[in-house]
Amino acid sequence: MIMGLVARSDVPGAVTLALAIADFLLEKNVDIVLDTPLARELTQYQDRQCDLEDMEVDMVVAIGGDGTILRTQSFISHKKIPLIGINMGTVGFLTEIDPENAFTAIEEVLAGNYFVERRNQLRVWHNRELPPALNEVVLMTRKPAKMLHIQISVDDEIMEELRADGLIIATPSGSTAYSMSAGGPIIDPKVKAFIIVPICPFKLGARPTVVSDESIIKVKLLREGKKGVAVIDGQFEEEINYMDEIVFRKSDNCAYFVRLTKDFYRKVREKLIQGGIS
Repeated sequence: MIMGLVARSDVPGAVTLALAIADFLLEKNVDIVLDTPLARELTQYQDRQCDLEDMEVDMVVAIGGDGTILRTQSFISHKKIPLIGINMGTVGFLTEIDPENAFTAIEEVLAGNYFVERRNQLRVWHNRELPPALNEVVLMTRKPAKMLHIQISVDDEIMEELRADGLIIATPSGSTAYSMSAGGPIIDPKVKAFIIVPICPFKLGARPTVVSDESIIKVKLLREGKKGVAVIDGQFEEEINYMDEIVFRKSDNCAYFVRLTKDFYRKVREKLIQGGIS
């Protein structure tokens, strides 16, 4: 087995844990490859470095918060590589393991006591194929305190036309992220759906809407002279101009996560108590 290692290289605790896990895996006769920024921190493993997009491994261990998971997943989803998340962030809905349980959990994985959970992603198109979204795509203005005039269509039927600070198109995975903060519902990852959530709409009737993940969602900017930006999972930005159309549909590439337990609702109960404050 070959495992890839990724960590927040700017967080000393994540780098320290990554070093311990690297040593642990080698003791277990597991070959390892380190993401280039991590290998630069762990000089003893520089001969095992590889850019994340070039990794050819059986699994990837990502140490950090949901941002680290999203960045890692954006590079490996087309390869169908399962990802193990160790939470060094705040809430960490996408991560499976707490740091104090990391070595026990990895031993369970090496023993085969795990399953792989598949999560749907959004395919995003704006004049060209953009990176897929595991959590959400957020449409907003580049200037604070300005509004977008947006038309939303689902399966070529106009669903809504409104002015708002922005718009979120989210997957069930993203239902516990920005979408939830903007008033969207929490959706079990097993539900085959997408969520459309206006951000502070200037229209009382505009409410979050759940649509089938087989639907094609189209969003168009209707106000001349006002540009917007689409932010994909907080990692990638694309400028949107007047009358441009951005199209969303289910991606052919899913995200794959290594899971030891089925505990989505426990995570929701526990992680939402603190609200990301620790």
